[in-house]
Amino acid sequence: MEQNSSFKQVLKFTLFSISAGIIQIASFAILNELIPIFNGDYGINYIISLLLSIIWNFTFNRKFTFKATNDVKKAMLLVLLFYIVFTPISAIMGNYFEKNGANEYIVLALAMITNFVLEFLYTKFVVYRDENEPK
Repeated sequence: MEQNSSFKQVLKFTLFSISAGIIQIASFAILNELIPIFNGDYGINYIISLLLSIIWNFTFNRKFTFKATNDVKKAMLLVLLFYIVFTPISAIMGNYFEKNGANEYIVLALAMITNFVLEFLYTKFVVYRDENEPK
């Protein structure tokens, strides 16, 4: 039973992450190609698009994937702590690779895959760990 529940969480998290990824890629492309406000600056475009996807992903995963009943402010703070570490590292590394000739969309895809794996583990075992314990 526990294995089935974990599989469902992974599946739901994956599907919501895909939808958040679509939001991130679309907003990144709009900022990068159509509205080059920041002169195509990878880091700024990445951070804005990442924030949009975080809000989407947090909202849906909290309600539908983890069915969390814990304090939403605490959960948001814990997610914020994750992104306080993840965002600057991924933005700095993305800027570095993009400035050294890597395609910005490949860099974005690698950052998104890394984010997906780390965020699932962090969310399941840190943010909602009390929700995962048997009642």
